[in-house]
Amino acid sequence: QVQLVESGGGLVQAGGSLRLSCAASGTIFSISTMGWYRQAPGNQRELVAVLDSGGRTNYADSVKGRFTISRGNAVNTVYLQMNSLKPEDTAVFYCNALISPMATSAVINYWGKGTLVTVSS
Repeated sequence: QVQLVESGGGLVQAGGSLRLSCAASGTIFSISTMGWYRQAPGNQRELVAVLDSGGRTNYADSVKGRFTISRGNAVNTVYLQMNSLKPEDTAVFYCNALISPMATSAVINYWGKGTLVTVSS
């Protein structure tokens, strides 16, 4: 069925960059929004960036000017370009999407399994 798979996490030094990718697969009718959340140990999961089907974006204040979310040409992919990374960005990053699967009328909130981003100081 529908699945979100993240990739691109890893270890990077402060000031460096990483590009996260998320691909949605399965029998999908439409995707309304895709985005990224993150969760550091002991913290709540928080919004990082979201992008809707109209191209509108929303970013957490802590990442504005450093992160850029974009949709792939295949429309079932979303990227998060992360520049000027800081140690406090260290977290598991989760892909999120609102998806209507084929043969259903529901809009379902899907989550990926997460990809770990570690930023060293």
